[in-house]
Amino acid sequence: MDYLRIINKFRKINILVIGDLILDHYIWGKVNRISPEAPVPVVEVARESFMLGGAANVAHNIVSLGGRASVIGINGKDVAGEALVNMLEQKGVDCSGVFDSNRPTTLKTRVIAHNQQVVRFDREDSKYIEGKILKGLLDYINSVIPGHDAIIISDYKKGMVSSELIKGILRNPKAKKMFIAVDPKVGHFGFYRGVSLITPNEMEASSGSNIEIKDDKTLVSAGKILMRKVGCRAVLVTRGKQGMSLFEKNKITNIPTVARKVYDVTGAGDTVISAFTLAYVSGASMEQAAIVANHAAGIVVGEVGTAVATPEQLFESFKSEE
Repeated sequence: MDYLRIINKFRKINILVIGDLILDHYIWGKVNRISPEAPVPVVEVARESFMLGGAANVAHNIVSLGGRASVIGINGKDVAGEALVNMLEQKGVDCSGVFDSNRPTTLKTRVIAHNQQVVRFDREDSKYIEGKILKGLLDYINSVIPGHDAIIISDYKKGMVSSELIKGILRNPKAKKMFIAVDPKVGHFGFYRGVSLITPNEMEASSGSNIEIKDDKTLVSAGKILMRKVGCRAVLVTRGKQGMSLFEKNKITNIPTVARKVYDVTGAGDTVISAFTLAYVSGASMEQAAIVANHAAGIVVGEVGTAVATPEQLFESFKSEE
């Protein structure tokens, strides 16, 4: 398979990303002492940075990999929301589908010292979107689906993704024929019936199948149950250092990791689903798309913080295997 040819086709692909928009806030510093007030480290702050998270990071991954992305979600009328949209627009993402709401923008703040996360605190309102707001979102989604090649649903359980939202999308005749990939969350597997692909990690696959994954046998059982439960074409289970396992109708493929170093897995799932979808829609098979996604994930976990991969980095990753 000529992976370089597939990667070069990414620039022709336009993907619609629907899901929970998140702004990641990083506070970077160092620890030299323990607080006299409580047995906790004192972090001396050196700098702060903001990165895109959730569906926003999926869209960022798509454009970084050379594709085009439009994002649909809700935002707060606050400083974090304004910053998130500005960052997306600077990356070249179409933000026409980002709607203001009365809830706060989801903001995750991570304190990092010596390349390790010390603590995280979240600001969010994760009630499901419903009523007029949901109808407005579905009307907009239905109006823009024809201009896209695939749909990614990024579920971070912050209220955007519901059974009603996915049913509404699947009622669209064009959407039914499109490749729809979902990055799932525990407790929501029943929502996804009828999509093309789900990409759970091992913990999510265990929860979704009600099988504790301890070895290859339990992994196979869990994957088969998820295939039946969701009724999808494929399940891609990401397994950290053990790589990935791709379940198709009559086939299971284990793909070993290519990561040489692992500093931070934050956002790796966003990279996996973005790279897989771009590759599959560009003409790769499911297995070939998973291999591309595996290489992309190997790149981003080698960096601290939410990271993205580029076509050039993918080229280099594949060349290093020759």
